[in-house]
Amino acid sequence: MSDIILETRSINKYFHDPVKFQVLNDINFSIKKGEFVSITGKSGCGKSTLLYILSTMDTDYEGELFIDGESMTKLPHNGLAKVRNEKIGFVFQFHYLLPEFTVLQNVMLPALKLGKFEPAAIEERAMSLLKRLDIHDQARKGANRLSGGQKQRVAIARALINDPVLIMGDEPTGNLDSKNSKIVFEIFKELVAEKKQSLLIVTHDEDFARTTDRNIVMDDGRMVK
Repeated sequence: MSDIILETRSINKYFHDPVKFQVLNDINFSIKKGEFVSITGKSGCGKSTLLYILSTMDTDYEGELFIDGESMTKLPHNGLAKVRNEKIGFVFQFHYLLPEFTVLQNVMLPALKLGKFEPAAIEERAMSLLKRLDIHDQARKGANRLSGGQKQRVAIARALINDPVLIMGDEPTGNLDSKNSKIVFEIFKELVAEKKQSLLIVTHDEDFARTTDRNIVMDDGRMVK
C-alpha cells in the first residue's frame, strides 16, 4: 500500500470574474504518511486557494487530486463530503467552535455526524483527546468561556475525533501569542511522531515553517521552492 496520503497532478485554477485569470499554475506535489509540511508565501500567492482545492471544497480546477490513493476529481459532492468527514481534519485561524455547545459537545460533533460509533463511545474518545491536549478540565464549560489558546486546542481535538489520515491547517497559529503558538506546534509534532498522521499547514509564521519537515514556498500561483 502506498505511503502517499495526498498527491496533486498538474493542478491549474482560474478565476473568471471579471476576466479570466490563472491563480494556480501546474501544481505538482505529494505528502507522505507521517510528514509535516508547511506552505508559505506572500499574501495573494495562491496558498489559501490551493488549500481550498486540497480540502475538496473547491472542485472547479484542472488536473487531478488524490487523497489516500483515491481520486477526488470526479467524485460526486456526497462522496467528497464523506472523504472530508472521514479522512481530513481541519484547524483554522478562527476556531469556529459553536458557542452554544460545551467543549465536549463541540469535539463530538464530527463523529456524531459520521455515525460510525455510538454516542457513549464518541464521548469517551472526545474526553481522551481533551485529556491528551490537557484541556479535559474544561470539557463541561461553554466553548465561549475559553481563552484563545484553549479554543484552538479544542479545535485540534475536534479535528482528530474521526482519526483522519490528513490534518489541514489554515493559519492555525495566526491569532495566538508566541507561547500558545509554540504549544500548538508541539501538539502537531507529537501527532506526527506518535500517530503518523500527515499535516499540511498554510502559514505566514516563518519560525513555524522552518521547524516543519518540509516547507513549500509559493509565489504568483506557482510552487517555487
